Amino acid sequence: MNYNFDTEIERRGTGSAKWEFIHEGDLFIQTDRTDRKYGDERLLPLWVADMDFRSPPAVVEALTERAKHGIYGYTAATDSYVTAVTNWMQRRYNWPVEREWILQTPGVVPAINLLIQTFVQPGEKVLIQRPVYYPFMNAIKNNGAEIVSNSLVYENACTESGRSGRYRMDFADLAEKAADPAVKLAILCSPHNPVSRVWTKEELTQFGQICLENDVLIISDEIHCDLVFNGAEFTAFATLSDEFAQNSVICTAPSKTFNLAGLKTSNIVIPNPALRTPFAARLEAAGIHGLNCFGAVAVEAAYNHSDDWLAAMLAYVEDNYHFMVTYLAEHLPQVTVIPLEGTYLAWCNFRQLGFSPAERKERIMEKAHVYLDEGEMFGPEGEGFERINLACPRPILAEALERIVVVMRA
Repeated sequence: MNYNFDTEIERRGTGSAKWEFIHEGDLFIQTDRTDRKYGDERLLPLWVADMDFRSPPAVVEALTERAKHGIYGYTAATDSYVTAVTNWMQRRYNWPVEREWILQTPGVVPAINLLIQTFVQPGEKVLIQRPVYYPFMNAIKNNGAEIVSNSLVYENACTESGRSGRYRMDFADLAEKAADPAVKLAILCSPHNPVSRVWTKEELTQFGQICLENDVLIISDEIHCDLVFNGAEFTAFATLSDEFAQNSVICTAPSKTFNLAGLKTSNIVIPNPALRTPFAARLEAAGIHGLNCFGAVAVEAAYNHSDDWLAAMLAYVEDNYHFMVTYLAEHLPQVTVIPLEGTYLAWCNFRQLGFSPAERKERIMEKAHVYLDEGEMFGPEGEGFERINLACPRPILAEALERIVVVMRA
């Protein structure tokens, strides 16, 4: 089947956080774009990680049929739901997940907050690898724990395209920080958001071994696991060894893969019953149980019937990436693009332009009328970078890049 990802679908008027809101601090503020100095020119949002593509036809059809039923009562995970999830993990990652390992939550971010509440006492420490997805930092602070950053190392290394830069883990620093007995938990972002690394088996093994030796529990956020490009290969952390599986909680969801974030359906996989039982109790204490009735239907349709759509979407996003790299190399060569291995989020280095964070934001947001996620949001290590969402029709990406080039060269 042929899929047309070039067509723009109007999202304003649907309550779209991406198109109708500004994210300021911890708040989403609804705004009329024309009230923010943009005149008649719309603000192009390439920030929050959802797609501007319609979900797979099988998902749309399944949701339409479910809506026609007319009763939207309490919904639980059926055998067919669980089978869809476990078959997906087995088929794509050779990971034999057992039914009892899976707990449902309304999202990975809520799950991470609740996991911190379950396994970390106020005043204890949680290790992350900045620059990293900023809700990790919010979850740690909001639950009274202390952030410890085993910051990633940015290396300027030539690539085939002439762009530069790649990130690696600092294992010596990890070993030193994990040895602190106050560090109880480490959050692994795999694939990594925003630097788009897909960690190798060797990297994951070294990370897992250091945490295991220091009795540090691992939360592996694998929400972007299906979004892998340019020959990279994703490895599910729990498949590396039984020891690692018993010392980890794996966070998964179809939301990024199939553009289902608004259906609030995630699957948290915990092989170790000594970890699963207290987390299940925490969910119960928070009144979290059951599934979104539409989310359940969408998960089955996505995992059972949408492989071809996913392959086509990945090819389109990869083409968007190459289009952006080529365009910037020609028109704004001071901006380097980190090689895209995983996620549909490009990590771009604007440092050579010499603008302060405020100046860069003012040019991009207020002059170019393009809404990006500034690198500083992901920790001080992200200063001078921008995260650009490539899961959009190419005409929108092209217009956004053209606007950015104009204001940066002015």
